Amino acid sequence: MLLGGFHHVKLPISNVHKSLEWYRRVLGLEVAIEFVEDGVLRGVALTDAGQTLMIALREEPRRAAGWSGFDPLALAVPTLQELHAWSDHLNAIEVSHSGITEGSAGWLIGGITDPDGIEIRLYTQQRRP
Repeated sequence: MLLGGFHHVKLPISNVHKSLEWYRRVLGLEVAIEFVEDGVLRGVALTDAGQTLMIALREEPRRAAGWSGFDPLALAVPTLQELHAWSDHLNAIEVSHSGITEGSAGWLIGGITDPDGIEIRLYTQQRRP
């Protein structure tokens, strides 16, 4: 039996429109699928330009509150050089973050929090020597 990676990750959010704007502006993700119920947008699936990942956002305010302060998602960044580019981007759009720190295997940027306080980390695939 084989597994081929993740199909998508779903995060609970309190406001789909606010979160959609944040994930677009901060992570550069775009809408792949919209989930409309009774004529109201209740969720979206977002993907990056290379379509290498998909993050679904589902409007569930009560559940989103319970995830505040939790860090369920670490997105892969190929190299330390690319992580520096992300740091520059986050600084340019005035998004608070930890700066570049050493992780257990590579380098990372933590402390990036979405509108519900869910922490997103950027972690290099490049390993430290």
